[in-house]
Amino acid sequence: MAEPSPRPGPRSGAAAAEPSQPQAADRLRDILLTPGYLKVLVFCAVIGIPVSLAAFWYLVGLHELEHFLWVDLPHEQGRDMPAWWWPLPLLLVSGLVVGLVVSRLPGAGGHIPASGLHTGGTLPVTLPGVLLAATASLPFGAVLGPEAPLIALGGGLALLFRDLARAPATPQSTALLGAAGAAAAIAVIFGSPLVAAVLLIEIAGVGGPRLFAVMLPALLSSGVGALVFTGFGRWTGLQTGSLGLKLSAPPPRLDGPDVLWALLMAVVIAVAMRGVLGAGQRVAASIETTETTENMENVEKAVIVRTVLYALGAGACAALYALITGRSPAEVASSGRSAISALASDPHTWSVGALLAVLAFKGTAYTLCLGSLRGGPIFPALFLGAAAGVLLAPLPGFGVIPAMAAGMAAATAATLRLPVSSVVLVALLLDSADLMPLVILAAAVAFITAELLPSRVADAETSRV
Repeated sequence: MAEPSPRPGPRSGAAAAEPSQPQAADRLRDILLTPGYLKVLVFCAVIGIPVSLAAFWYLVGLHELEHFLWVDLPHEQGRDMPAWWWPLPLLLVSGLVVGLVVSRLPGAGGHIPASGLHTGGTLPVTLPGVLLAATASLPFGAVLGPEAPLIALGGGLALLFRDLARAPATPQSTALLGAAGAAAAIAVIFGSPLVAAVLLIEIAGVGGPRLFAVMLPALLSSGVGALVFTGFGRWTGLQTGSLGLKLSAPPPRLDGPDVLWALLMAVVIAVAMRGVLGAGQRVAASIETTETTENMENVEKAVIVRTVLYALGAGACAALYALITGRSPAEVASSGRSAISALASDPHTWSVGALLAVLAFKGTAYTLCLGSLRGGPIFPALFLGAAAGVLLAPLPGFGVIPAMAAGMAAATAATLRLPVSSVVLVALLLDSADLMPLVILAAAVAFITAELLPSRVADAETSRV
């Protein structure tokens, strides 16, 4: 390291910065040429194959079980959709199994969803409990997604293969293999390696707070710049050439009201989603308080009872929604992956009352599941943001598609606190470059709003769950 020197002026500072670039390149070259690192790269490439296959078949199993429970069984009873009471017995079973896993198996069924996503490699010994808890949660109606157990599955299998190959178990290899396995599994569910890479970069906290401090101005300026650029080109009628592809249908044209309403909506959604997340953390804390009990048998019973009660509460939300609206309870129960597709394809089939009801009941069920069952937080947040967008789309000058885009970006960024990942994910779902500026601005504003809100749960507690 060079010795300290007086602070240079602007010209000398620029000159002093130049030698650091080749030095950084040399360091990167040295790392890439390290035999141990090359072996890790080769091993990561190899394990991507079995991890992806395992993640694929696990997702297939979850989907088939969910279809059997929510479609096939009701059809066998002569029903077009599940009865209003259908979620109650399913989530009773879910809460019971998850409570048993949490209290008696190693690893407590994996990370609690309210604590966010984690990339740390799951120990192979805890993997059965993680998969069992997720299998008992997701197909049975938990308002959670499969991304968290997939991260655990990918990381756990990568470490298992390392142990089977008798490779050295160093902290560096554990971190690298855990991240590589998680990325391979995430790419399966999102269908994009780019989403997996960006998501893991932000989850792992590469760069720490400085990364977010640099990214936020870049996100905001790029979003504003894109809006100004496209708007000015439209006003003048002039063209600069485009790299975009011709689409079969014209994308929606953004205007001033779209941007204004989207930014205001992003603030409101961020406040609401942070409230949901904070309530989910308190649910998790209420289950954890039993750990201080001296009698271990009473601890296990309390964990099971409280997990069952919270799961039944989520089931009651779905049942009440079905009773009030006459719609399917599956719109509240489960992750919302299928419901968001129906909402996006024909939003006008949802009345204002149905939208208000699904936001209230699914938001409450989401809160309960975040703190008690096992899964990931992404897909319910996407659905809630989309539903909020459709509800607010009738505002003057606001369009349905821009409202959904901004709502999904804001809800995901506020819940995950991963702004770039939220932008990439929503952009992938919408497949429209014209909506990117609005998505970027909504995600950035929601992320800043969520970060500035006071946390109701101590960081030490949330990082421990």
